Amino acid sequence: MNHPKISLICCLLSVTVLAVTPTSLSAMKIIKKGDAVGVFYVMKIAGAELDGVKSGQRLCYRCRYGTRPMVMIFARRTGKPLAELVQLLDQTISDNQQTKLKGLVTLLGQDLEELKETANRLAESANVSEVPIAIASEQGVRANQYQLPEEADVTIVIAKDSRVLHTLTFDADEIDLMAFSQEIQQILR
Repeated sequence: MNHPKISLICCLLSVTVLAVTPTSLSAMKIIKKGDAVGVFYVMKIAGAELDGVKSGQRLCYRCRYGTRPMVMIFARRTGKPLAELVQLLDQTISDNQQTKLKGLVTLLGQDLEELKETANRLAESANVSEVPIAIASEQGVRANQYQLPEEADVTIVIAKDSRVLHTLTFDADEIDLMAFSQEIQQILR
């Protein structure tokens, strides 16, 4: 039987933990090769129209993708280089259906409405068909379990069999598409 006072206390404790967690991020080590890829909830905004997930739906794409090879792009800032990166990922997924490669872009920030607008613009400018563009459901908190570097505008986590194979970080204006392509080719073999 649920007790209202206990539920309220649990809720308040959760809010307190969520409020404290971001301040400890700088003390955490950055996600690296061999680390487990955990649950990460997002809200799909745009892209991947045939993936069976509706815009506005909350889910864990990482869970949905299972142990398949995947590329998770986390972005705090967007721009033309990010759109080109997303286009490259989208095309790579489309060209390599037999590998079951999956991808996801998650925008991070505080203003949810602005993030939704940015996600729609990114999906439109990148013209994605395979890659969903999402926003983190619990901004600034759930992404911390991935130990993303605060100073990086874009962090790319490449995983297979639920383990990190590579992590790349970039400034939003200096994304190295060649380095990204080389890392992706390794998991397509």
